[in-house]
Amino acid sequence: MLVESGSFRTERDSLGDLAVPADALWGAQTQRAVENFPISTLRLPREFIRALGFIKWAAATTNMDLGLLDTQRGAAIQKAALEVAEGHHDAHFPVDVFQTGSGTSSNMNANEVIARLAGTYAGQSVHPNDHVNMGQSSNDVIPSAIHLSALLGIEQQLLPALAYLSAIIARRIGQVGTLVKTGRTHLMDAMPVTLGQEMSGWRGQIEHASARLMESRARLQLLAIGATAVGTGINAHPRFAGRVTRYLAVKCGLELRPSDNYFESLSSQDTAVEVSGQLRTLAVALMKIANDLRWMNSGPLAGLGEIALPALQPGSSIMPGKVNPVIPEAVAMVAAQVMGNDATIAVAGQSGNFQLNVMLPVIAYNLLQSIELLAAGARVLADSAIAGFTVNEARIGAALERNPILVTALNPVIGYEMGAKIAKQAYAQERPVREVAAEQTGLSADELASLLDPQALTRPSPADAPQRGG
Repeated sequence: MLVESGSFRTERDSLGDLAVPADALWGAQTQRAVENFPISTLRLPREFIRALGFIKWAAATTNMDLGLLDTQRGAAIQKAALEVAEGHHDAHFPVDVFQTGSGTSSNMNANEVIARLAGTYAGQSVHPNDHVNMGQSSNDVIPSAIHLSALLGIEQQLLPALAYLSAIIARRIGQVGTLVKTGRTHLMDAMPVTLGQEMSGWRGQIEHASARLMESRARLQLLAIGATAVGTGINAHPRFAGRVTRYLAVKCGLELRPSDNYFESLSSQDTAVEVSGQLRTLAVALMKIANDLRWMNSGPLAGLGEIALPALQPGSSIMPGKVNPVIPEAVAMVAAQVMGNDATIAVAGQSGNFQLNVMLPVIAYNLLQSIELLAAGARVLADSAIAGFTVNEARIGAALERNPILVTALNPVIGYEMGAKIAKQAYAQERPVREVAAEQTGLSADELASLLDPQALTRPSPADAPQRGG
């Protein structure tokens, strides 16, 4: 029942009448949620609303196929649902993230917006529960939307961003990778490595993170839709779940199928916890890469000064000429946020009580934020830090020449104790290790040049090379 009056209209639900803004597409249940949960300014992300729209479209399509929904209403719901999926009505999704734990308020928000639009398109009444929510429950729609939105974010945003970052690292390895530098363990001088070897570690982290995410897709592809209220499928047609997932798979370009255990899909969010863990691992990798870049860029006089990151903005409001590693810092903060999101999701994942997890909205929000932040952070790191840094070859060469740890290569010839003596003297006198070794050993200049060649030391000898197979 709808009564227009001034800037508000009166909507009625099972609890009675309620004033709703006249220009709002939502109805009474959404308005109750707006009034009940004035907790934050956080709203469920665009990707989640997109998934809700797709699910409502697929449900209407299926219900028409099954002869449960008339064509006029069904077509109108399809049109309205796709508009929601495409982001045309995001301003009409005002419900706070911190709401009912099942996400019922957000499901009804979608139902009410779509019903109001569809009613206009169909020229007849469209009920948010009886028509838009036909064969569904918030309890299976919201978990399905979590899986679908996470899949869409990973496939369309995150994995392409990681592939791009990996490609940029590979390109830089090709450009500067043969340069030999001082390796570091415990932030202390160690045996030499090439810049390419060091950066290959970064690339390996990114590629393994991508592989882990791809391995988790098999469980994200399982949707709770069809479980309805408690997992028994009450009020859903036996063929409803299979058809909905097929329509969604085609529309979204994903592999999807109904869950093989609805009771697990409603009561737990173990897959979201798993995926969040993979995102946390990626965040750890990006933090490591960002910090390596910060250390390599440190200085330029009193730090390592091995590279110079692109100068993007003045670094201080009081110190003229100072330029800071702002991109690695921003990416490190992204990583910290994702790690915090993972902690929230882990706690929320424990909140499955009997047949329903009751922290679904906060899981959705944090999971999708992590995906979005990591995708953007990876691209920014690639474009604004790794792609454009320059290498200070003179600084790297000078440090390498004076690195006493090169004496490690003499251990098989002169022994550890003599090597330690030479290293200490080289440190104390600030002399190249080759000079000190020439004085302390009977090795010729040619022998020392061969044994202490930094480029050769970055390649294991055949006897030291890792053995594979038999």
